[in-house]
Amino acid sequence: MTFPYESARQQLQSWQQDLDARGSRLEKVALEASRVQTRGADLSPADVAEIEKFARSKDAPNALKDLQRKVDSGAMSWQDITSGRAVADPDVQRAMQTSMPSLKRAYTAIKEGQNLDEIVAAGQQRPRRPRGDFDDDAPSDFTEDAF
Repeated sequence: MTFPYESARQQLQSWQQDLDARGSRLEKVALEASRVQTRGADLSPADVAEIEKFARSKDAPNALKDLQRKVDSGAMSWQDITSGRAVADPDVQRAMQTSMPSLKRAYTAIKEGQNLDEIVAAGQQRPRRPRGDFDDDAPSDFTEDAF
């Protein structure tokens, strides 16, 4: 004699097995996805060398200079930074917040094939207005860096 709940129990077991199999596949896909590097993949060693060169220059923001000192101390490498492995480091976050707009402009210009010396010169020619010099028609540094 078969109890009425037997078919429901069998259906529930079937669903549980299906759910377990899907969970295993999900774990496998998640593991594979975690191995994919999405940051810095299109930065060549020459690109990284140029970033490091700028970080060592007198024109680099202090946060980027601090980051270069951390790289020099061996605490991390530029590869760690460009690959995204060091993204949680507070110094990396601070340097990226202060440097990212300029780096994005420079990186875009490099990818467009512009002359590297001209890119560097253009970055150095950005005039800074003294505090208190507020011209409503002129864009602010915030506006320039924000876009």
